[in-house]
Amino acid sequence: MEYTRLGSSGLRISRIALGCMSFGDPATGFSEWVLDEEQAAPFFRQAVESGITFWDTANLYAKGTSEQIVGRAIDRFSRREQIVLATKVFFPMHDGPGGGGLSRKAILEQVDASLARLGTDYVDLLQIHRFDPGVPVEETMEALHDVVKAGKARYLGASAMHAWQFAKLQYTAQQNGWTRFVSMQDQYSLLYREEEREMFGLLADQGVGSIPYSPLAKGRVARPFGERTSTRANNDPVGSAHFSNPEAEKPVIDAVERIAAARGVPMAQVALAWVLAQPVVSAPIVGATKEHHLADAVAALDVALTDDEIAELDEHYVTRPPAGY
Repeated sequence: MEYTRLGSSGLRISRIALGCMSFGDPATGFSEWVLDEEQAAPFFRQAVESGITFWDTANLYAKGTSEQIVGRAIDRFSRREQIVLATKVFFPMHDGPGGGGLSRKAILEQVDASLARLGTDYVDLLQIHRFDPGVPVEETMEALHDVVKAGKARYLGASAMHAWQFAKLQYTAQQNGWTRFVSMQDQYSLLYREEEREMFGLLADQGVGSIPYSPLAKGRVARPFGERTSTRANNDPVGSAHFSNPEAEKPVIDAVERIAAARGVPMAQVALAWVLAQPVVSAPIVGATKEHHLADAVAALDVALTDDEIAELDEHYVTRPPAGY
């Protein structure tokens, strides 16, 4: 495993992050592809054995049960001080005034609820899951700063928003002497590169690390075009909405397949190697539901794409409207 600093912060993370959206209690009805605690256990063990120390979850995932499973997995397979633990707040957990959003009430209430589910006194990285246009940015950033000062979070991150929104939040924190964001969890893959327009330049300027989600475009660049081989792929309305232009996607996927075949490696390794080669990327977030998912992610660290291969992967991309905000 390789390790790096998250952006320009001092936080040391593994260059692959374990995404925990796939783990939770199926009885919550969150999704058809959620793995329960015993089904998830081998992936936590594999992560620890592979040196993947950066684990990412959210209060929303499986309606809080992902956090519960992650917290118990830390005790079962590792130690709290060995894991860089990240979670998120924003989406509604109940219909009360503190159930969701980024008001002071919601942030403080939901952070405490997350810590209780995780069974820990603090998270290493607290992220806002989206931008909340209904709350003054001053209120949000001061509340987040207070969470850090209270020792409940070590660092702050953001996720999935327009560059101008992120810039506004960062500027507000800087002007008031409050804690600034060190990371941006944004969608980024060979099939979705819209973050290159404005966000990546802003992150580089601000010393913020990108920790991309869906780095394999929800598995689409990990298998030949048109092939659907997982429960999630067949039951993922969000993925189907984000990736709905087969004429534009096929040439990119075909390029991944050609390069992978020439190298004799799985397509996932080539696609992840491309993401890892982007200078602003600190660590892609990889969700695992099969044993080879994490193995391919770790192996991708050793795949050094040539300039010609990168050019072949780049040339077929077709710009598209931003999605996921």
